[in-house]
Amino acid sequence: MSETTPSPTGQPAAPGAAAPSAPTAPTAREERQEVLLSVRGVRKIYPSAAGPVEAVRDLTFDVRRGELACIVGPSGAGKTTLLKIIAGLLEPTSGQVILEGEPVSGPPRTMAVVFQEYGRSLFPWLTVRGNVELPLKNARVPAAERARRIDEALEAVGLAHAHRRYPWQLSGGMQQRVAIARAVAYEPHILLMDEPFAAVDAQTRADLEDLVRDIWHRLGVTVLFVTHDIDESVYLGERVIILSSSPTVVQEDVHIDLPDERSQLETRSTKQFADLRHHIYEQIQLAKAGIVPAQIAAGVTQKEV
Repeated sequence: MSETTPSPTGQPAAPGAAAPSAPTAPTAREERQEVLLSVRGVRKIYPSAAGPVEAVRDLTFDVRRGELACIVGPSGAGKTTLLKIIAGLLEPTSGQVILEGEPVSGPPRTMAVVFQEYGRSLFPWLTVRGNVELPLKNARVPAAERARRIDEALEAVGLAHAHRRYPWQLSGGMQQRVAIARAVAYEPHILLMDEPFAAVDAQTRADLEDLVRDIWHRLGVTVLFVTHDIDESVYLGERVIILSSSPTVVQEDVHIDLPDERSQLETRSTKQFADLRHHIYEQIQLAKAGIVPAQIAAGVTQKEV
């Protein structure tokens, strides 16, 4: 007995009609809509002699696969606490972090972290190449594969020529490039960066910002970048997640509608950049004044507080 082939609408197709084509692979745009990281109702309370301290109250947001998102907020907003929770280095009091459909209960194998203290994260007795190789050895990556990844990572950060040097022979900016290369060589699905450029000079910082965007474009890795610098968040990100003052919630989630191709000179000179910077700065000032999103929605401003 013959079977009637369903049409795309779910109704039986007319006799003799061609069967629908097989499902196609998702497009790059469709893949970008996939949620890679989900933070759901994360709360963190620290015990203290004076009583419990609520550092993070209720943080909920998603990061899509292949996205470059920045987190910015007032000092003491819990940005580093949040990053440690996402990285599985700190357990939340309540809520959860989900990475690729699995709850995070420890450091995920598909995640790499670049910290601010790059000098303390590098081993001075190992060469640049040895520092990049170390986590790959620990993961038991075969030697030939390790060599390929190291070569590609050092080339990506512009340190192929310096692979035999030691960290103490490098400038601060070059040391941070080693830390980034080590994270990239691990081939993570998501890269967390905790104020990685705070300790370098302005010119080096600009170069490293461009390096991050270049690596993000070339490798397609998802990046969650924490910074105190408003200009940096606008220049780097596709979106900026603004945190309130502690106890922390999401103050606002801002889409950065700048062109994908960016340059330090031209992009930062545009009115669009200035408007985005002004808006984010304004939101942070409201956050510092203790004005929460519900009050902003009701029209409360800093001057009225």
